[in-house]
Amino acid sequence: MESKAHSGFVAIIGRPNVGKSTFLNQVIGEKIAIMSDKAQTTRNKIQGIYTTATTQIVFIDTPGIHKPHSRLGDFMVQSALSTLNEVDCVIFMVNATEKKGKGDQFIIERLKQVKQPIFLVINKIDQVHPDDLLAIVDSYRNELAFKEVFPISALKGNNCEELVATLGKQLPAGPQFYPDDQITDHPERFIAGELVREQVLKVTREEVPHSVAVIVDRIHREDEEKVLVQATIIVERGSQKGILIGKGGKMLKLIGTRARKEIEHLLGDRVYLELWVKVQENWRDKKADLQAFGYKQDDY
Repeated sequence: MESKAHSGFVAIIGRPNVGKSTFLNQVIGEKIAIMSDKAQTTRNKIQGIYTTATTQIVFIDTPGIHKPHSRLGDFMVQSALSTLNEVDCVIFMVNATEKKGKGDQFIIERLKQVKQPIFLVINKIDQVHPDDLLAIVDSYRNELAFKEVFPISALKGNNCEELVATLGKQLPAGPQFYPDDQITDHPERFIAGELVREQVLKVTREEVPHSVAVIVDRIHREDEEKVLVQATIIVERGSQKGILIGKGGKMLKLIGTRARKEIEHLLGDRVYLELWVKVQENWRDKKADLQAFGYKQDDY
């Protein structure tokens, strides 16, 4: 495989909903991490691969650090923290519109034990007055010696290219880890399931909390122009199943229509999407269910 000038791994860590997935999608240029305005959308470490003629950066988007209330929550926090000593650089992303909180302080204490370069990235600067930035930066700089500080807007792309260029120079010299055209290490089946889950979160809003998992049972190419995707949406209660299906099946149809468009963009083919809803009580607190749905203990 052709040698690259610089290559390595960068972890993105931060409280829930600071824009880690939005940043990853902005940099990679494809939708590989699902986005929602609800906290704790990302449940697995998602690797996004950025490659140029001279650089390959493997970004690891970690679940947001939060106080866990279930086995699933424990998995998410441990998954995020376990990446810090396995990478070449760490991005600590914070939200410019929110004051530094206990969650940020918890992360800072962990970062004090990290030897790798840490970049403070202040996201959502398009939502605050420029005069307010200095105070935000100082509130974090007093806590930790950051390699550099980057104010960005992940949604609009402001300063993202400059951040990526700086990260590339920080990485060690060496060969690339993945082919030029690969943008993630997750299989299509995983991404397709995440795209369905994203639409569940967006369409149901507060009616169905994060007690939803999506299992893609089958991806099958019917012919040269059409791909069949069959998936099961797992919920914890019968009432949630009723909400997801909706009156006359309207809600499930809406979820399917929106998810199908996203999966078609992912696969580059016409997609026929079949969705089912299944009740698995309290699956977030059952080790066997967590492992069956892809949240394996050996991931951390």
